[in-house]
Amino acid sequence: MYQYSGPELAARLSTLPSWQVENGELTRTFVLKDFRAALRFVNRVGDLAEEAGHHPDIDIRYNRVRLGLITHDAGGLTAKDFDLATAVDKLS
Repeated sequence: MYQYSGPELAARLSTLPSWQVENGELTRTFVLKDFRAALRFVNRVGDLAEEAGHHPDIDIRYNRVRLGLITHDAGGLTAKDFDLATAVDKLS
């Protein structure tokens, strides 16, 4: 599995302006209306993750949902991470 770095990573990241790389993970925090909306969003993300066979780290804090993506078996960021991030962006 190909791991992105350097200019390729920057190019892929430029296609997802709401996401950033933190500690080697592709991350984004979503702010929803309330806790119930956050839970509904997480369930929708879960459905996407199951379809993709690629699962994000998820942190829920009331109406805030932080997603962290990394391809652990590749040791970094791959197309799987960016593809799932793109799909998640279409939910919001």
